[in-house]
Amino acid sequence: IKAAMAIKVLGTTMESVEKVGVELEKIIRKVPVVDPLTVSAERTVAKPYLIITPDDEKMARYALSRSALMAHVELAVGGKQATTVIEKRERIPVRVRFMRDYRDSILALEELSVPVGKGQVVPLKSLAHIRYERGPQVIKSEESFVTLAVTFDGKKDFSRVRVMEAVLATIDKAQKNKSLVLPHSVTLKPAGSYENHLRAARTLKVIVPLALIIIFLLIYLQFHSVAVTLIIFSGVAVAWAGGFMMIWLYGQSWFMDFSLMGVNMRELLHIQPLNLSVAVWVGFLALFGIATDDGVVMATYLGQLFKKERPTVAQIRQTTIKAGKMRVRACLMTTATTLLALLPILTSRGRGADVMGPMAVPLFGGMALELFTMLVVPVLYSLYQESRLHLHHLSLRIQQHH
Repeated sequence: IKAAMAIKVLGTTMESVEKVGVELEKIIRKVPVVDPLTVSAERTVAKPYLIITPDDEKMARYALSRSALMAHVELAVGGKQATTVIEKRERIPVRVRFMRDYRDSILALEELSVPVGKGQVVPLKSLAHIRYERGPQVIKSEESFVTLAVTFDGKKDFSRVRVMEAVLATIDKAQKNKSLVLPHSVTLKPAGSYENHLRAARTLKVIVPLALIIIFLLIYLQFHSVAVTLIIFSGVAVAWAGGFMMIWLYGQSWFMDFSLMGVNMRELLHIQPLNLSVAVWVGFLALFGIATDDGVVMATYLGQLFKKERPTVAQIRQTTIKAGKMRVRACLMTTATTLLALLPILTSRGRGADVMGPMAVPLFGGMALELFTMLVVPVLYSLYQESRLHLHHLSLRIQQHH
């Protein structure tokens, strides 16, 4: 299906499928989130077919076979290739058939002369029945069923997933109240981008948790501590919040509503409301992989400084502040390179921009807010070291008591 959204109608006959398609067209037009001008059901039964049915009883009078009669009709109406003319590299087939005057109407075909032997000829109407019959322009099939599509699109500011879910709910309601009755052999199936969305959603349900688990394991293999790993992993939560904040800002009319050097920032960055599409979730997936970079940089240096035992809480806090100051520049450079690399994607136009743009928005927002991990990770790390110190003192007191 080339359309963004469609409902496939599958059945055994063209007539039943087209009838259901027309009824669906009327129902879908009434859905509030659907643009009624975009609803269209394919019309298949509209093309005239010339049907020539041989009469066996009449042909028997002239000892004429069906194959001989149909071969003559084929030559007269459709023609046969007699030879091929070769001109340099071109090969042009030459077909032979009767002149148009002898085959351009039923009356002309009825008078078409058919040889029956011994130099005798009889008109075609004496040997066969000729008529026109309406038939399909094209026959589409899927899963051994005849297929027809009812295409539509949603109104502005409504996601395609929401539009399709509303359409499916309306169709289900129509079937329950008997305003839409499907023949026994007809079934309905959603298609278009919604079908791709369902397929991608099933994949993301596995990929996103798996990616988070792998990131957690890689950090754990570096630090060999669940507590430190959780502290660094807090960057994912901070970045997650930043991604959703940026998506929310993109839906606000006042966000970046100013001009710089004669260029409107909203137009430059293509700021418009975003839906949680597959591209956006892929952007979040990429964000998870780089959201822990600053935390790893900060925690690595803190771990190096805390290799020596710190006997007091004051010394722990002093060491934490020292490590934070020493690694601010490295964290800023790590985040800045990512943000600068995303600017060309946010401002790009042309092919692929409609996918890459929504993918870069949560990345940009997440990495911008992820800078707060420079504050979050040292504070949590200091809290972790102080807790270890308190537990150590508590264990010593218990030992002395015993």
